Amino acid sequence: MNSLLPTAARCAAAFVALLSLSGVAAPPLAAQQSAGSFYAPLLKSKPKVEDMAELGRVLFMDKRLSASGQVACASCHDPARAFGPPVGLSIARAGADGRSMGLRAVPSLRYRQTVPPFTLSFHEGEADVTDQGPAGGHTWDGRAGSAHEQARLPLFSPLEMANRSPAELLAKVRAAGHGAALERLFGADLFKDEALALNAVLLVLEVYQQTPASFSPFSSKYDAVLRGQTQLSAAEARGLELFRRPDKGNCALCHVADIKEGAFPLFTDWGYVALGVPRNRALAANRNPAWFDLGLCGPLRTDLQARKDLCGQFRTPSLRNVALREQFFHNGAITGLEAAVRFYATRDTDPAAWYPAGRQGAPRRFDDMPAQYHGNVTTDPPFDRHPGQRPALSAADVRDIVAFLKTLTDADAVPAAVNPTRGKASTARAVKP
Repeated sequence: MNSLLPTAARCAAAFVALLSLSGVAAPPLAAQQSAGSFYAPLLKSKPKVEDMAELGRVLFMDKRLSASGQVACASCHDPARAFGPPVGLSIARAGADGRSMGLRAVPSLRYRQTVPPFTLSFHEGEADVTDQGPAGGHTWDGRAGSAHEQARLPLFSPLEMANRSPAELLAKVRAAGHGAALERLFGADLFKDEALALNAVLLVLEVYQQTPASFSPFSSKYDAVLRGQTQLSAAEARGLELFRRPDKGNCALCHVADIKEGAFPLFTDWGYVALGVPRNRALAANRNPAWFDLGLCGPLRTDLQARKDLCGQFRTPSLRNVALREQFFHNGAITGLEAAVRFYATRDTDPAAWYPAGRQGAPRRFDDMPAQYHGNVTTDPPFDRHPGQRPALSAADVRDIVAFLKTLTDADAVPAAVNPTRGKASTARAVKP
């Protein structure tokens, strides 16, 4: 296998070029550097990007690839809801029995094409000496370094599709009739090498999830505003101003809202923060009072367990299509978009509204983290106030921010009568109006 690496690297470079010409974002640098393992299937042929994407779409929809035969990628990432959770399923139910409850809220898979590789020390540019802390990587804790690695995780997670080995997955792929299509793309002897066959499966899923029309349409009302095609309503415009203002929502600190270097905003800086959200007692894992999901320092991510200063930090999600969600934050603890915004405003001014009462009657703040990690919780505005103080956002402010956030819903996820931008998808590159 090692003798193939130089050639595989050249194939990977060609693949990156193919993606670029097809309008699909190139893999992150880390993925390109791992070309021997990721893209070696391209040695046998030169498959068309559109053919790989179509096969990836078929595999994405196929429940037969799961251990239970009841769960496909699309079961949790609904194409009709911007590849986020379907109605009534914030926390996935999957696993070997098709019913086991997951640990975290299902994220949307849209707008992930430019997620940078995980780093513990992010700098805005080469000349920037400010260390902004951890950033990048896929999943809530960044443990997948590329879209290719991310495609692998749910296939083998015991709480998701629950395949026990590559051999088991590949047997399902062939039994479902996809083997011939993979061989047409990557060569007739593909399945003679288990590692290459697995990478071929991951590759077509990866390519599909980087298809611009499906995964980065940039077709929301806000995108139309940035193109000069329409205007925000009065409430939406007030919401955007509150969203940006450091003394109000301060949302844009992490959820970047402006065009930068010609690219439309993704409403995230891909950074990490500990928000101190309440414990979701509906999660099966939380029936054990000693169990905690601490994000960067475990339990799913294991390489940073010694970094106690990172405990409780989760990656900042994109806010695009956020209005389609029913539950919010990494654990789905808060229901309703307005409630999620209100949490930002009143977490510290009215903690009794969010946290259960302790033995002395006072609210047990940050109850989803052991007490020794409470110092990790952010105190950036609007989280810089104390009980009884006036919150940074009024009830009317919260409603206006929600009105703005609803403009981030892509046109294919709302009725045409509501969103006049339906069908006006484009790439992320644009000139600021």
